[in-house]
Amino acid sequence: MPIILPLPQVSPSKETNPLIFDASLLQNESNIPSQFVWPDHEQPRREAPSPPLHVPPIDLKAFFSGEPLAVSNATRLVNSACQEHGFFQVYNHGVDSKLIDEAHKFMNLFFGMPLLEKQKAQRKFGEYCGYASSFTNRFSAKLPWKETFSFRYSADPKCSNLVQDYFFNVMGEDFSNFGRVCQEYCEAMSKLSLDIMELLGTSLGIDRSHFRDFYEENDSIMRLNYYPPCQKPNLTLGTGPHCDPTSLTILHQDNVGGLEVFVDEKWHSVVPCSEAFVVNIGDTFMALSNGLYKSCLHRAVVNSETSRKSLAFFLSPRMDKVVRPPKALVEDDSRRIYPDFMWSTLLEFTQKQYRADAVADTGIFLSGCTIKVDRTPIMSRSTHKNQAGAHSKSLYFFPYGNQRSGCTGPRRGLTRSAPDFRNRDGPEEVSMVTHATVSFLRHSLRLAPLDENLGSAIVDG
Repeated sequence: MPIILPLPQVSPSKETNPLIFDASLLQNESNIPSQFVWPDHEQPRREAPSPPLHVPPIDLKAFFSGEPLAVSNATRLVNSACQEHGFFQVYNHGVDSKLIDEAHKFMNLFFGMPLLEKQKAQRKFGEYCGYASSFTNRFSAKLPWKETFSFRYSADPKCSNLVQDYFFNVMGEDFSNFGRVCQEYCEAMSKLSLDIMELLGTSLGIDRSHFRDFYEENDSIMRLNYYPPCQKPNLTLGTGPHCDPTSLTILHQDNVGGLEVFVDEKWHSVVPCSEAFVVNIGDTFMALSNGLYKSCLHRAVVNSETSRKSLAFFLSPRMDKVVRPPKALVEDDSRRIYPDFMWSTLLEFTQKQYRADAVADTGIFLSGCTIKVDRTPIMSRSTHKNQAGAHSKSLYFFPYGNQRSGCTGPRRGLTRSAPDFRNRDGPEEVSMVTHATVSFLRHSLRLAPLDENLGSAIVDG
């Protein structure tokens, strides 16, 4: 049975005079507000830069040609990348370059508007749609140096003009062309994501239509990201280290650069390519693949000279979909790494209870009991010191990774049938889950108090 649990509620910040992030002013300040200064161990470029990450380019047109060698090459590259770090690029993708240029043009115009104009679309607490100015009205520390504008897209035929209607209703008639372009861009991303799902299905050795059918009527999120210049770029981050809780992220960057991925204990940059989309696996698809494909930590850094912008499409299933791996990927229920869950429940949690880019120092200890789903233990009893220094017996999640250990997801060498993680001399049973799933279960089951620094989780490079 899928997990459908009530979520504890969190009230928005009661701060009466929240910090205002006005990029037109702050980008020229020699000293940045302390709320934007990240802890020393999370600040970027404190050591020599690592080489760029190898993000394999996949020729989608060649894959869909059906030519055996092209199909074999594409599936091999995707399978290798997704088991290692979850990032690849697609080119010859069929998306009109004029549409991409139009989307960037309108994005530039929007973020160039005065703050008060952008605030007409102000994002409300607990929602993922709207304009956000660095989340200053929600958090008080480790603030990201960015602005975002997010809106929902649905491939349900009954919601055919959802994006366009949102722009008209929220921003007014003057933004109808902006809404039209964003509607068309989302439709193109939805089509592209279904093509990518066929590629992912083939690479996993299952029916290529399985994931395509699962996401046919996807209910997704589109986000426009703006990272203004910062005069102290080594002290802050455009987006903190995080894993995307959604299924798949399709990112189009400008040529400035700033996306970085944590692999092999180092941050590696992803070189922009205007003719390609960067694709990365999210937590939800990692669960669908039963942990075979990784959802990896990534972040966005800023610079002192040039603003950076990106278009991010977060593919998500229809709200009533149950996230469960296909039987072809699990021999039996004892090999299941994740419980079934409803996407709508996880989405609500990520918006109200969890801040994905502030998980490095957040404990993930649960106390008191073992949770089993389909007879598969997903937590382990162990003895540890709690935050007060006292020893206690509790459940310990072994997450796929954190900001020090690197990629989430199984380590290299994990076979399709998940290994037996039992340790006779230690924890009774061990399995691994993502940060989002850890905190989701933890707070939904009311097993631990909610950390005051947790909040929205849909973040991006």
